[in-house]
Amino acid sequence: MQSRVSVILLALYTFLFLCGVDLFFWHEECGANTGKYKVVTKHTSLVFNSREDMVLFNNAIDYEPNTSLSDFFSSSNSLDQEKELIRKVDLLFEKVQAILDMRKRMRKVRVRLFSNSDQLKRAYRKIFGKKCHIRGWYVYDFNTVFLNVRDVHEGMLAHELGHAIIDHYLTVRPPRATAEILAKYVDKHLFDEVKTY
Repeated sequence: MQSRVSVILLALYTFLFLCGVDLFFWHEECGANTGKYKVVTKHTSLVFNSREDMVLFNNAIDYEPNTSLSDFFSSSNSLDQEKELIRKVDLLFEKVQAILDMRKRMRKVRVRLFSNSDQLKRAYRKIFGKKCHIRGWYVYDFNTVFLNVRDVHEGMLAHELGHAIIDHYLTVRPPRATAEILAKYVDKHLFDEVKTY
């Protein structure tokens, strides 16, 4: 009986999410006094607790395969940082698609970025009803990646985006172990030249 209730609740949350309703854990995890800051890219919707978290995340994601000399002299104001982050995240997303050879238009992946590990762990407990022992994860039903801005790097983001791409590219979602092998492959080959077949 309890598992049936869990399935019904998950279906309800999924329905609300697909209808654009922010689920209860987004607001609780942000805290009453903290506003959300959203950055929309071509492939993702990044949701932060604050603009400062966006800057921290941008600094943590070190992925710029096509840097030019002018990039070293760009200003560090928030708008420039946001543009830089959009470019990095979209390049990263497209690189993951190329590594997996899974290029297909899909709806934007939501990336929920918490300010610290306590917030991330509380979100995990609310979603799964158990203690969190991982640093980040992807939930297919919400099409959302969950990460902590103080404990993230480009490989982690690519790995979790890989899960989203894999789950939405294939007609039937692969077994969890298979998806994990593919996501680890992405992380390992992120900076390698992509082979075309």
